[in-house]
Amino acid sequence: MRLVVDLNRCQGYAQCAFLAPDVFAMHGDEALLYNPQADENQRDDVARAVAACPVQAILVDADDRDENPGTAREVTGEQ
Repeated sequence: MRLVVDLNRCQGYAQCAFLAPDVFAMHGDEALLYNPQADENQRDDVARAVAACPVQAILVDADDRDENPGTAREVTGEQ
């Protein structure tokens, strides 16, 4: 499953980091680290994180089967 966090929307509320800590983590007060290629067995946690995001910044593309495991990307809530 492929994840994208919309940098124009993310405000660093960190709800995703509490609900899916294996996929999302806060780095400092505003920077979010996440695995853009979350494992399928984390689907329920990711679904809860997507639902809880107050600005709906997390996008999930469940049909993307492109394999690029182990990559993590740092994004910030800054605009």
